[in-house]
Amino acid sequence: MRRVPVGWQEARAMAYDDSRFRGEPGFREEPDFRSGGVPEDAPTLGVVNQSVYTPGSFPVSPAYGSPAADEPVGRRRAPTTQQLGDVFDDPEHGEPGRDRFAVHALWELVLLLTGGALLYLLRDASPAALRGAELHALLLSGAAFGLITVAMGLSLRAGAPNLAVGPVALAAALFFAANSNRGLLTTALITGLVALGAGVVIAVVVVGFHVPGWAASLGGALALIAWIADQPDAKLVAGAYDPHGHALWWAIGVAGLAIGGGALGLVRPLRRSLGRFRPVRDPADRPGGGARAFTGFAIAGSAVLAAAAGVLVALTDRGVAAAGATASFGGFTVSVLALGAALAGGTSAFGRRGGVLGTALAVVVVTLLLRYTQAEGWKLQPAALAAGAIGIGLVVTRLVETFGRPRTAREIAEDAPWTPPSITPPQPEPEDNWSPPSSRTGGWTPGAYGNTAYDSTGYGNTGYGNTGNEAPRESDRGWGVEERWGTR
Repeated sequence: MRRVPVGWQEARAMAYDDSRFRGEPGFREEPDFRSGGVPEDAPTLGVVNQSVYTPGSFPVSPAYGSPAADEPVGRRRAPTTQQLGDVFDDPEHGEPGRDRFAVHALWELVLLLTGGALLYLLRDASPAALRGAELHALLLSGAAFGLITVAMGLSLRAGAPNLAVGPVALAAALFFAANSNRGLLTTALITGLVALGAGVVIAVVVVGFHVPGWAASLGGALALIAWIADQPDAKLVAGAYDPHGHALWWAIGVAGLAIGGGALGLVRPLRRSLGRFRPVRDPADRPGGGARAFTGFAIAGSAVLAAAAGVLVALTDRGVAAAGATASFGGFTVSVLALGAALAGGTSAFGRRGGVLGTALAVVVVTLLLRYTQAEGWKLQPAALAAGAIGIGLVVTRLVETFGRPRTAREIAEDAPWTPPSITPPQPEPEDNWSPPSSRTGGWTPGAYGNTAYDSTGYGNTGYGNTGNEAPRESDRGWGVEERWGTR
């Protein structure tokens, strides 16, 4: 057995057991990896059954997670004004965001060109239709039909189409003409109040029971048709106001009403509030009180507008024939024709969405088409024209719903200009400030725990057993290997 030098045993005991080394510069105590790599004096944060505090993980919201695979990586953009405005849009009232109006502008251009073509054809077919009394009759006919179409468009915007506007107009005309001897202004106000009452009844049924507007108004229309069938012919009192002298102003006023209503529809909060009755998920779900209030006002207002149209018809024709009313199904044909004109003008069949000039232009097209077919001697039934207008209007509704809905976040991101990420030029590597051991400060001080000298072999000679610069023996160079790395 090899003999261990006495000095080496003492140096080994001081190097690993002496606590004086634990405060010296350059000393580091490694953790015990057999216990999980956690020091014994780690904090426990007051937990009784947990000896060491380990940080947990928290779920990350998808909105703040990593970007999608197809999302361009670059500098994060600040939210736009449109995105900030979308925050206040309730998803329960429809898609957040501003509706797009390019599709309305293009379709209104088509209607404008169509109206211009019909006007040119009518001038060639019957030049007298655009002059004198015939022109006044044409303008008043368009104004009356325009009021009914505006009434239908208002209820359509609210998501509850009022199919009773035609019977309401005809009933108002009969009532006004039969009672015109009591004063025109007074009778007109009473007629408006009666029509308002009929509209309120329909509105209460629609918003109270939350049923489709077309179904409730259809029931109201049938009730009015039954009343109209029992009424005699009515003639206006002699000396009553004649609107033929102000036909142009009536037409301009109705056109301004239609265009003004469309312009108000551009106001984002008003448009969204008026269209809140439009179903978002389940159509049978009851909307809030605000949606019911706006829908009720729209239905009642449409009845009042229809009554105004009836009064204008009675003043224009100087009376109303009950036989003609029965032939037109009690005014129901006027209702479906107004529905077709409103749909063809760009008002969505689902509610909320609509254009600005579309309703006025559609009224012009329908009025000119009826007068043109009459000038040519063609027998075009209003019901057939209504069917064609509704068919075209349904196609327009699909276009409006496809290209008029707000843009999605992905579409906005695709259209936004891409901002390249900022590139930081590479920084030069720091210079190596390493200095030889002879110029360093601190660390091991020779002679503090015995004089140590290093020879070319890298073994130090301490004062423990070796003196001076005497090199250790070859038999001592591998001392301690068996004890430190050997098997136990």
